[in-house]
Amino acid sequence: MNKYDIVIIGAGPAGYAAAMRAVDFNKKVALIEKKQLGGAGIHHGALWSKTWWELSREAYSLRKHGEALSTEGVKFNYQKLRSEVRTAVQERMDQLDHHMRNINVSIEEDLFTYVRGNAKVTGTNTVEVSTFDGVEVLEADNIILATGSKPRMLPNLPIDEELVYTSDGLDKMEEFPRSMVIVGAGVIGCEFATIFSNFGHTKVHLIDKGDRILPFEDEDVVNVIEKNLEAKNVLIHRNSRLIDMKKENGMVVYTLEYTDGSKEVFRVEKALVSVGRIPSYENLFEDTLDIKIDQRGIIDDLTQTSIPNIYAVGDITADISLVNVAELEGRYAIERIFGEPERPLIYENISTIMFLSPEVAGVGMNEIQAQQAGHEYKIVSLDYSCIPRAIAMRNTQGFFKILVTNDEKQQILGMRVVGEHASSAIQAVALLISMDKGIKELAELIHPHPSIIEGIQECGRMLLGKSLLKPSVLRHAMVCKTYKGGKYQDIQCN
Repeated sequence: MNKYDIVIIGAGPAGYAAAMRAVDFNKKVALIEKKQLGGAGIHHGALWSKTWWELSREAYSLRKHGEALSTEGVKFNYQKLRSEVRTAVQERMDQLDHHMRNINVSIEEDLFTYVRGNAKVTGTNTVEVSTFDGVEVLEADNIILATGSKPRMLPNLPIDEELVYTSDGLDKMEEFPRSMVIVGAGVIGCEFATIFSNFGHTKVHLIDKGDRILPFEDEDVVNVIEKNLEAKNVLIHRNSRLIDMKKENGMVVYTLEYTDGSKEVFRVEKALVSVGRIPSYENLFEDTLDIKIDQRGIIDDLTQTSIPNIYAVGDITADISLVNVAELEGRYAIERIFGEPERPLIYENISTIMFLSPEVAGVGMNEIQAQQAGHEYKIVSLDYSCIPRAIAMRNTQGFFKILVTNDEKQQILGMRVVGEHASSAIQAVALLISMDKGIKELAELIHPHPSIIEGIQECGRMLLGKSLLKPSVLRHAMVCKTYKGGKYQDIQCN
């Protein structure tokens, strides 16, 4: 029986990050993976889908500027596009594989072992791995569970990954469908609606049980996204409930029931079921092990499960399901096991991005969350039309929005950015939130010119009453107001 300081099950973002952090502590570590190195984050999630998004964004730009660029009527080859996406995935996987297989050489110690196989925790200190060569038992002082998640299935839907797909099976698609319905108007569903509508080959239907998509996001953000999707001929089924879906003569036939009781039947070529993901822990450990679980996943206390030497990180837990959070938790678990974490595990300054049209980035609270938490706050909003870089890009659709406490300190609660380069605009605010700083530091930062992030500085100046452009003049593009007592009230920012 091989003995390790730590055995990690799952080589996705959380498990890989944990393994490499364990090497930093000079600990003997075994990393086990039954499928593909990199997990869903590379093969079906962030890298894979965002490569598709980047290609679709370029495609839409060619379509949008067709007359100026002489690209009118351009068509896109699905097979070649898919090949490009697969190449991107393979590049990242090859890099991780090369790094992993040479890590022992670089540190001149035999600390790291990679095992391909199906793992099961059989005791508090033992992991059984079924490999091509048989069964191997590993002994470990500590164990980390990092087996990720899988698409949530809906009963009575004919998911076959041929006509009706999940995001994990979508790579099997061979051509752009002429029509497609997406079940679920959350982040993943809206991202794929954006991707397919950008190419212009597919009539996209998007089923939304509420009166608007992305129900967790602020209304002003959603309005921009909905407007753009519908401009690309996306049909949003609002206030609708899917009551039936079946395959019929090579087509997908689905029936919707609306809140007014009426029903309607639609026929499309393909369907994508995108109703979230659930933690993957079937047959991961013996039933005799008292690992606490609820409907959201394995219950953990700052990555530690109900068994003291067994930890859970990434999508398998009830925490936030993001690649950056998974890596953070994996590293934190190792630091907690073998040392003292350099900083607490907090989620308040987690940066997020939704790859929509345009992209949406955020950090901290949005208005929905701030109101649910009982905050009274100030809010400033600056339209992209006030930003020289956006004007130069010929794309002024979007805005910055910053929330701060309604007091002298004006502590930053959160920010949302909608528009081009949104993802590059949030890191300074994330840092200030983690440092418990106010708006003054933000207003005094010097940003490069011309850049989109100059909008952050102008928002800070608005809150301090010293903005370059005055809200009292540009009322359509600059907003200052408070939320207090359940009501909004306009305020002077200059």
